[in-house]
Amino acid sequence: MTLKTHFTPELFQFLLDLRANNNRQWFNANKDCYNKHVKEPLLRFIEDFEQPLHAISEHFVADPRVNGGSMFRIYRDVRFSKDKSPYKTQAAAQFRHEAGKTAHAPGFYLHLAPGEVGAGVGLWRPDMPTLTKIRNTIVDDPDRWTEVSKDAGFRSVFSLVGESLKRAPKGFDPDHPQIEDLRRKDHIAWVDFDEEEATSPGFLEEFADVCRQSVPYMGFLTTAVGLPF
Repeated sequence: MTLKTHFTPELFQFLLDLRANNNRQWFNANKDCYNKHVKEPLLRFIEDFEQPLHAISEHFVADPRVNGGSMFRIYRDVRFSKDKSPYKTQAAAQFRHEAGKTAHAPGFYLHLAPGEVGAGVGLWRPDMPTLTKIRNTIVDDPDRWTEVSKDAGFRSVFSLVGESLKRAPKGFDPDHPQIEDLRRKDHIAWVDFDEEEATSPGFLEEFADVCRQSVPYMGFLTTAVGLPF
């Protein structure tokens, strides 16, 4: 099988230049470069990832549409931000569950930025009813949660990241053996790559491989919130 290269060093150079020139005038003058080296390669990656993704689970979506698909828009929402820079300085895609309407749904995530390449799996900042379902499932089946979240093979690849409460959530025992996980506001497992890996032939297969390694963890979280995996 011939391995395909999706991303090139030009993607990271464009994003690095954008950091130094985060304004509409510069972006509009360099939009062809953005399309050629960032947007179009990422859309091809999303399209090519559909088959490996569905081999993991048919309930997750790889949508290569420009708007409303798996690719995050380059434009920042600055309405409630003190930082009025109009553009994001990373390229990213989320392959979320078919039932999910926002980035808070269970999903697989790809992040591409200069010096910051990585993959994430899980749920970022779920709403309180969803988070409570996860917490209750951990309490109801602590052995299974320990098995999937502390598995040596899984933890040799992934680190659990995200924000946590300082105290036990309301209604949960502060002395519970799983209190560290019950305090989590995010349930995200993360693995770092580097730019050389991201621009190498076969990076899609490498990304798919780490997604496959997360299946027990992702399966636990997805079914905990009442969705099929």
